[in-house]
Amino acid sequence: MATGETGFSDLVYDLISVQYHSLKAGHDYGQYVRDAENANEEEIADFFRTVMEQDAERAARCHRFLARLSGTEKAGPAVD
Repeated sequence: MATGETGFSDLVYDLISVQYHSLKAGHDYGQYVRDAENANEEEIADFFRTVMEQDAERAARCHRFLARLSGTEKAGPAVD
């Protein structure tokens, strides 16, 4: 399995990347919900809540995959 500069597999790097971006987006969406609520646009606020929930689930799935790969050959050797 290919490893990048970090010593971890590309797969682990990819999962961490998706997890990070999902968590970051989820944080940002909280502001979007408030903006929509302040504009009295509850339907749009609900849309942002749904998107936030989807990103939270995406981050959780990445976490489960990372836990499954952790300590296995598929994760790649960590650089000491």
